[in-house]
Amino acid sequence: MLTLNTLVEARDYEGILRYAKEFHGHLCPYLALGIRASMIAMEELGVGRLDYEGSVDERILAIVETNSCFTDGVQVATGCTLGNNSLIYLDLGKTALTLVKRSDWTGIRVYADGERLRRYYPSEAVELFNKVVKERKGTAEERKRLWKLWEEIAHKMLHLPWEEFKVERVKVRPIEPAPIFKSVRCSRCNELTMASRVVYQNGKPFCLKCAGEKYYAIVGRGIVEVKDNEV
Repeated sequence: MLTLNTLVEARDYEGILRYAKEFHGHLCPYLALGIRASMIAMEELGVGRLDYEGSVDERILAIVETNSCFTDGVQVATGCTLGNNSLIYLDLGKTALTLVKRSDWTGIRVYADGERLRRYYPSEAVELFNKVVKERKGTAEERKRLWKLWEEIAHKMLHLPWEEFKVERVKVRPIEPAPIFKSVRCSRCNELTMASRVVYQNGKPFCLKCAGEKYYAIVGRGIVEVKDNEV
């Protein structure tokens, strides 16, 4: 199988989508939409997918505004991921990507309007989505039918014309590279913790969880404050 970098360079959308399906777990419209938006952004910005050096240096950054399937398409296509510190998540709830070059902080923002794209969805797919996904109901046959329709729509999203998106050139305020923190051992659970996430009580270091301090998590509805160690 060809590498993702090779597929992106060749603009092999179907090949990229196959990788994305493995990464994401299934094919769906917004996964493909994330790929299409990424390809537009990379082309407009004049950059390719992150290679080895680029990912180490965080040479380009992908700023996403949603934690939906769209973001997985962005991670696969651009190579900017949460783990390599090249993906930034803004909890805005918009289907949008801004791809940025660190060299001069110029970027391309690509926004997809869900209402505008609704005409690509047959009514059957919408009805099944509401029943199977939103309401968590539906028979095995209905789920199977929805996935088939979802894949068909995904292939349409993969090749949407440029005009279906709002594309704009932007200037982004410089963002610091990911710092390297030393680790400190928690006095209660005895686990190493990033120093920036340690609090001291009576002179002893504790992780936020053991200290009973608030911390945050990204869940389906966005960034939430964790209370009473519920996560």
